[in-house]
Amino acid sequence: MTILSRIFLAAALAASVTGASAQADYPNKPIRLIVPFPPGGGTDILARLVGNKLQENLKWVVVLDNRSGAGGNIGMDLAAKSPADGYTVVMGQTSNLAVNPTLYARLPYNPTKDFAPVTTVATAPLVLVVPANSPFKTLGDVISAAKAKPGEVTFASPGNGTVSHLTGELLQKTAGVKFQHVPYKGSSQAITDLLGGQVQLYMSSVPSAISQIKSGRIRPLAVTSARRSEDLPNVPTINESGYKGFDAVTWFGLLVPAGTPPSIVARLNTEVNKVLKMKDVQEKIRVEGGDVQGSTPEEFAALLKADIVKWGQVVRESGAKID
Repeated sequence: MTILSRIFLAAALAASVTGASAQADYPNKPIRLIVPFPPGGGTDILARLVGNKLQENLKWVVVLDNRSGAGGNIGMDLAAKSPADGYTVVMGQTSNLAVNPTLYARLPYNPTKDFAPVTTVATAPLVLVVPANSPFKTLGDVISAAKAKPGEVTFASPGNGTVSHLTGELLQKTAGVKFQHVPYKGSSQAITDLLGGQVQLYMSSVPSAISQIKSGRIRPLAVTSARRSEDLPNVPTINESGYKGFDAVTWFGLLVPAGTPPSIVARLNTEVNKVLKMKDVQEKIRVEGGDVQGSTPEEFAALLKADIVKWGQVVRESGAKID
């Protein structure tokens, strides 16, 4: 072996030892947890809950960084381009990872190539609601009316291309009917117009509608998940209502930049899944209308790939597009 070869070998070994040492004492500095939406929303609430518990349980320093804009794309892009050292984590969800690749003409990141999934955190079903004085008492009533007068039953969503909108499109395709879609800029005005009779149906997140449901002002007809919501145990699923296999939920999960050492991904997965098994964490997520998940990185990766295909098809068929 030449002197030059020995120098290169020594340098490589030193780098390997240094890298292994850095992984062994991970984390030895603050972890930035990027939230691609403003404070106060569902993604932010889940991120704070997990981050706070990691700090309480392990004395890790977890700093939340809200980077909202462009449907979550700004925060996701920032995470994708961060160093792959385990000190940047992002809370992604269905819209910015599975919907946006087809919805946006140009996406600055690739959900399957630029990230390493860590674990799913929670899922949240949607609920189809009508005003309390609506003649629709069941999902069957809605479908019958839509078949009798195609395109006349009005269906509201909190925005074009949102999971709520696309779930409504999926329902129409599954049931073979056509609604008239009325997009809003958020949930509050959509619910106001639903109560006022300007629209007949609204595909809402459970947290957005739960107070109005409990007060009796709006009536839930069906939830979109495969099983019933713990918050609405008496409300049937679309699957139970005659459309076998229907399952549409918003999921949330943690990811790191692609190339992050597998040992660090495994450590994050282990510690976050421990947090998700805590009873107080599960209760807080349930109160927010979600169901605790937890998974292996491989299971999360499989979910992501499957949902990119699923929601991509729905986006294309709906004609929704954002340039």
